[in-house]
Amino acid sequence: MTDDTTTEPAAGPVSAPETPLTERLEAILLVIEEPHSLVSLAAAVSAPVPAVRQAIETLVDEYDGRGKGTRRGFELREVGGGWRLYVREEHDDLVAEFIGGQAPARLSQAALETLAVIAYKQPVTRGQVASIRAVNVDSVVRTLLARGLITELFQDAETGAINYGTTDALLQNLGINSLDELPPISPLLDDGASGFDEGITR
Repeated sequence: MTDDTTTEPAAGPVSAPETPLTERLEAILLVIEEPHSLVSLAAAVSAPVPAVRQAIETLVDEYDGRGKGTRRGFELREVGGGWRLYVREEHDDLVAEFIGGQAPARLSQAALETLAVIAYKQPVTRGQVASIRAVNVDSVVRTLLARGLITELFQDAETGAINYGTTDALLQNLGINSLDELPPISPLLDDGASGFDEGITR
Protein backbone atom coordinates (compact mmCIF):
# COMPACT_ATOMS: atom_id res chain seq x y z
CA MET A 1 0.00 0.00 0.00
CA THR A 2 1.41 3.29 -1.06
CA ASP A 3 1.19 6.48 0.98
CA ASP A 4 -0.15 9.31 -1.18
CA THR A 5 0.27 11.88 1.57
CA THR A 6 2.41 14.76 0.35
CA THR A 7 4.74 16.23 2.91
CA GLU A 8 4.98 20.00 2.58
CA PRO A 9 8.40 21.58 3.17
CA ALA A 10 8.79 23.21 6.56
CA ALA A 11 8.27 26.94 6.40
CA GLY A 12 11.36 28.97 7.16
CA PRO A 13 11.44 31.74 9.76
CA VAL A 14 9.46 34.80 8.75
CA SER A 15 11.66 37.88 8.96
CA ALA A 16 10.15 41.05 10.32
CA PRO A 17 9.79 43.88 7.80
CA GLU A 18 12.69 46.30 7.90
CA THR A 19 12.04 49.57 9.68
CA PRO A 20 11.83 52.49 7.22
CA LEU A 21 15.09 54.35 6.79
CA THR A 22 13.58 57.67 7.87
CA GLU A 23 12.50 56.13 11.19
CA ARG A 24 15.95 54.70 11.84
CA LEU A 25 17.53 58.06 11.06
CA GLU A 26 15.13 59.87 13.40
CA ALA A 27 16.09 57.50 16.22
CA ILE A 28 19.76 58.42 15.76
CA LEU A 29 19.10 62.14 15.27
CA LEU A 30 17.16 62.29 18.53
CA VAL A 31 20.12 61.20 20.62
CA ILE A 32 23.15 62.80 18.96
CA GLU A 33 24.43 66.03 20.48
CA GLU A 34 26.74 67.13 17.68
CA PRO A 35 26.18 67.25 13.91
CA HIS A 36 27.01 64.02 12.08
CA SER A 37 27.98 63.70 8.44
CA LEU A 38 25.96 61.70 5.91
CA VAL A 39 28.69 59.06 5.95
CA SER A 40 28.48 58.77 9.74
CA LEU A 41 24.68 58.56 9.66
CA ALA A 42 24.80 56.00 6.85
CA ALA A 43 27.12 53.81 8.91
CA ALA A 44 24.85 54.15 11.95
CA VAL A 45 21.74 52.96 10.10
CA SER A 46 23.54 50.53 7.73
CA ALA A 47 22.32 52.21 4.56
CA PRO A 48 23.96 53.64 1.42
CA VAL A 49 24.93 57.31 1.57
CA PRO A 50 22.69 58.30 -1.42
CA ALA A 51 19.68 56.70 0.30
CA VAL A 52 20.48 58.51 3.56
CA ARG A 53 20.84 61.81 1.67
CA GLN A 54 17.40 61.33 0.13
CA ALA A 55 15.89 60.34 3.48
CA ILE A 56 17.40 63.43 5.13
CA GLU A 57 15.86 65.63 2.44
CA THR A 58 12.52 63.95 3.06
CA LEU A 59 12.74 64.63 6.79
CA VAL A 60 13.74 68.25 6.23
CA ASP A 61 10.69 68.79 4.01
CA GLU A 62 8.44 66.99 6.49
CA TYR A 63 9.63 69.02 9.49
CA ASP A 64 9.34 72.26 7.51
CA GLY A 65 5.74 71.49 6.63
CA ARG A 66 6.36 70.86 2.94
CA GLY A 67 5.13 67.29 3.20
CA LYS A 68 1.74 66.00 4.24
CA GLY A 69 2.01 67.15 7.84
CA THR A 70 2.32 70.51 9.54
CA ARG A 71 5.48 72.44 10.34
CA ARG A 72 7.27 71.19 13.48
CA GLY A 73 8.74 73.17 16.36
CA PHE A 74 12.16 71.75 15.51
CA GLU A 75 14.18 71.52 12.32
CA LEU A 76 16.81 69.28 10.79
CA ARG A 77 19.72 71.53 9.92
CA GLU A 78 23.12 71.02 8.28
CA VAL A 79 25.89 72.66 10.30
CA GLY A 80 29.59 72.33 9.50
CA GLY A 81 29.02 69.45 7.11
CA GLY A 82 26.89 67.47 9.58
CA TRP A 83 23.21 67.07 10.38
CA ARG A 84 21.45 67.53 13.72
CA LEU A 85 18.00 68.40 15.11
CA TYR A 86 17.61 71.93 16.47
CA VAL A 87 14.81 73.84 18.16
CA ARG A 88 13.53 76.50 15.79
CA GLU A 89 14.94 79.91 16.60
CA GLU A 90 11.54 81.43 17.40
CA HIS A 91 11.10 78.92 20.23
CA ASP A 92 14.52 79.46 21.88
CA ASP A 93 13.16 81.69 24.68
CA LEU A 94 10.27 79.31 25.39
CA VAL A 95 12.56 76.29 25.67
CA ALA A 96 15.15 78.16 27.74
CA GLU A 97 12.47 79.26 30.21
CA PHE A 98 11.08 75.74 30.48
CA ILE A 99 14.47 74.12 31.01
CA GLY A 100 15.45 76.79 33.53
CA GLY A 101 12.28 76.11 35.50
CA GLN A 102 12.98 72.37 35.52
CA ALA A 103 16.63 72.64 36.54
CA PRO A 104 17.65 71.67 40.08
CA ALA A 105 18.64 74.42 42.48
CA ARG A 106 22.12 73.06 43.13
CA LEU A 107 24.83 71.70 40.89
CA SER A 108 26.48 68.37 41.65
CA GLN A 109 30.18 68.15 42.46
CA ALA A 110 30.80 66.70 39.00
CA ALA A 111 29.01 69.64 37.39
CA LEU A 112 30.98 72.15 39.46
CA GLU A 113 34.28 70.52 38.50
CA THR A 114 33.34 70.44 34.81
CA LEU A 115 32.20 74.05 34.97
CA ALA A 116 35.52 75.06 36.50
CA VAL A 117 37.47 73.34 33.71
CA ILE A 118 35.39 75.10 31.05
CA ALA A 119 35.70 78.46 32.80
CA TYR A 120 39.50 78.30 32.94
CA LYS A 121 40.18 76.53 29.63
CA GLN A 122 37.56 78.00 27.29
CA PRO A 123 37.12 77.59 24.42
CA VAL A 124 37.27 73.87 25.10
CA THR A 125 35.65 70.72 23.69
CA ARG A 126 33.91 68.01 25.66
CA GLY A 127 36.72 65.64 24.74
CA GLN A 128 39.31 67.99 26.24
CA VAL A 129 37.24 68.41 29.40
CA ALA A 130 36.82 64.63 29.68
CA SER A 131 40.59 64.20 29.27
CA ILE A 132 41.29 66.64 32.09
CA ARG A 133 38.69 65.14 34.43
CA ALA A 134 39.37 61.54 33.29
CA VAL A 135 35.63 60.82 33.16
CA ASN A 136 32.82 61.06 30.64
CA VAL A 137 31.25 64.53 30.87
CA ASP A 138 28.44 64.28 28.29
CA SER A 139 25.55 64.37 30.76
CA VAL A 140 27.21 67.05 32.88
CA VAL A 141 27.73 69.29 29.85
CA ARG A 142 24.05 68.86 28.97
CA THR A 143 23.13 69.94 32.49
CA LEU A 144 25.33 73.03 32.31
CA LEU A 145 23.88 73.94 28.91
CA ALA A 146 20.37 73.52 30.30
CA ARG A 147 21.21 75.81 33.21
CA GLY A 148 22.53 78.41 30.80
CA LEU A 149 25.93 78.47 32.51
CA ILE A 150 27.82 77.44 29.37
CA THR A 151 27.15 77.84 25.67
CA GLU A 152 28.32 76.48 22.32
CA LEU A 153 30.89 78.95 20.99
CA PHE A 154 31.83 77.43 17.65
CA GLN A 155 32.44 74.16 15.82
CA ASP A 156 35.95 73.10 14.95
CA ALA A 157 36.29 73.14 11.16
CA GLU A 158 38.53 70.06 11.08
CA THR A 159 37.10 67.77 13.75
CA GLY A 160 33.52 69.01 13.95
CA ALA A 161 33.79 69.13 17.75
CA ILE A 162 31.79 71.81 19.54
CA ASN A 163 33.81 74.26 21.63
CA TYR A 164 32.20 75.50 24.83
CA GLY A 165 32.55 78.59 26.96
CA THR A 166 30.82 80.18 29.93
CA THR A 167 27.98 82.69 29.80
CA ASP A 168 27.10 85.90 31.62
CA ALA A 169 24.79 83.80 33.80
CA LEU A 170 27.87 82.23 35.40
CA LEU A 171 29.32 85.66 36.17
CA GLN A 172 26.02 86.68 37.74
CA ASN A 173 25.91 83.55 39.89
CA LEU A 174 29.50 84.11 41.02
CA GLY A 175 28.92 87.80 41.61
CA ILE A 176 31.81 88.90 39.39
CA ASN A 177 32.01 91.15 36.34
CA SER A 178 34.47 89.19 34.21
CA LEU A 179 36.50 85.99 34.10
CA ASP A 180 39.56 88.06 35.03
CA GLU A 181 38.21 88.08 38.58
CA LEU A 182 38.45 84.30 38.89
CA PRO A 183 41.18 83.24 41.32
CA PRO A 184 44.46 81.96 39.80
CA ILE A 185 44.27 78.23 39.27
CA SER A 186 47.92 77.38 40.00
CA PRO A 187 47.73 77.58 43.83
CA LEU A 188 44.83 75.10 43.73
CA LEU A 189 46.87 72.39 41.98
CA ASP A 190 49.66 70.23 43.35
CA ASP A 191 52.17 71.21 40.69
CA GLY A 192 50.43 74.29 39.37
CA ALA A 193 50.14 72.84 35.89
CA SER A 194 48.42 69.45 35.75
CA GLY A 195 45.55 69.66 33.30
CA PHE A 196 45.96 73.42 32.96
CA ASP A 197 49.39 73.70 31.42
CA GLU A 198 48.31 76.55 29.18
CA GLY A 199 46.91 78.64 32.00
CA ILE A 200 43.73 80.61 31.58
CA THR A 201 42.73 80.88 27.93
CA ARG A 202 40.19 83.46 26.87
